[in-house]
Amino acid sequence: MSAQIYIGLMSGTSLDSIDAVAVRFEPSFELIAFHSEPIPQAIDDKIRAMFTPGDNEIEQLGRLDLELGELFASAANKLIKYHSLNPDQIAAIGSHGQTIRHRPDAQFTLQIGDPNSVAELTGITTVADFRRRDMAAGGQGAPLVPAFHNALFRHTDTNRILVNIRGMANLTILEADPTKPILGYDTGPGNVLMDSWIQRHLQKSYDADGRWASSGKVVPELLNKLLALPFFSEAPPKSTGREQFNNHWIEQILSSLTSKPQPEDVQATLLELTAITIADAINSHQLDDLQIYLCGGGSHNRQLRARLASLLQPHYLGDTSELGLDPDWVEAAAFAWLAYRSLNRESGNVPQVTGAKGFRPLGAIYWGQ
Repeated sequence: MSAQIYIGLMSGTSLDSIDAVAVRFEPSFELIAFHSEPIPQAIDDKIRAMFTPGDNEIEQLGRLDLELGELFASAANKLIKYHSLNPDQIAAIGSHGQTIRHRPDAQFTLQIGDPNSVAELTGITTVADFRRRDMAAGGQGAPLVPAFHNALFRHTDTNRILVNIRGMANLTILEADPTKPILGYDTGPGNVLMDSWIQRHLQKSYDADGRWASSGKVVPELLNKLLALPFFSEAPPKSTGREQFNNHWIEQILSSLTSKPQPEDVQATLLELTAITIADAINSHQLDDLQIYLCGGGSHNRQLRARLASLLQPHYLGDTSELGLDPDWVEAAAFAWLAYRSLNRESGNVPQVTGAKGFRPLGAIYWGQ
């Protein structure tokens, strides 16, 4: 399978778009093409409706699974068309799907976006459902990107930490000593709370550059109550999702405050929550000569980056563009890599990250034409 192309498709908890990349892994990593497919508002609304229990869920789930499968296929086909790729050179598509539930406490996770439809509409072998094999082996099924981070970004001259900030935030700890294990875990919310809050109050999908947050002031009482959540003090392996971090959780805590803060002050506090929980996790590892690189949509939030830079002094803070891969495409590339590993019958998880009993090949294969 040398020099073959792999496509990665990723839609995260932030619901901003479907990211599609075409990459090669042999003889070395190469990003060939990329495309971002917007999620139509009608489908966005249906996804958000699935995040909480409701009526007729099985019917809604079945229909949405097919709609998302068609949308994922469209993203892959547009990537191929716009960049004049030869489908015969594409070995496989790695499709993460859209997470609807992630319940590691119950050994249960669900990603939809019918891979049968992706394989049928593209004619290309599709690998999907990456998380559940790790869960079957006793793991949390997340985070899965640390194995890819290790393959692409580890360096024997310096300690590095990769921070993936999408809906949730997770770390990958890559020590310079090659005998040290890969570590990684979710730190808590990335963009998810900020996105949900600004959507509710300003009808915007995200807070560009953290401008709304920077117009407010951090509310200490609110911040302290948010930080009291036991998840933040739990030892890894750990992962989380919208089941914990959502507007309902924020409202519960707001109702317990002595006075109700202004919406922009809540936004400022939510940004501070993301910054502090990421920085506290990084600082807990007490690594010297540390370089920290951001990826994911949160890497573009200037206010968040400024707070992280302050909290992480004197460590170097940059993003993965400095390592040769734009921060917007890292996670999609990771699922292309997981498909590559699956077709080569190689493991895709890291047991010390997810808590699984051992290394496992990940993903179910849906053959193309």
